Amino acid sequence: MKKIISTENAPAAIGPYSQANLANGVLYISGQIPVDPATGKLVEGIEKETHQVMKNLEAILTEAGMTFKNVVKASIFLKNMDDFAVMNDIYASYLDAESFPARETVQVSCLPKNVDIEISMIAHQD
Repeated sequence: MKKIISTENAPAAIGPYSQANLANGVLYISGQIPVDPATGKLVEGIEKETHQVMKNLEAILTEAGMTFKNVVKASIFLKNMDDFAVMNDIYASYLDAESFPARETVQVSCLPKNVDIEISMIAHQD
């Protein structure tokens, strides 16, 4: 059975999708962009953007009763691969080194609202 996960602590969906879906103990989190849910405004600069995206993901995980330790897969989309090192350091700071998820990072030509980063995740209940 599928359960839609939604929280006001992460940006509302800007299209026909859910923040996340929980199905058979697996949480599928939609790609998060650097929108501050309190203001609805974009944050700018790869450092601030990466922190905001990770905070948005964390809010959705929390709503589902999970943490970053439950994440098994991350997909990272960057507008500029030159931002990789900065993003990677910030991304890693939110995770437990003993439970890093599988991941890919790809450069894309454009992201929603012309942001620099978008991250989606898949997590599993213990």
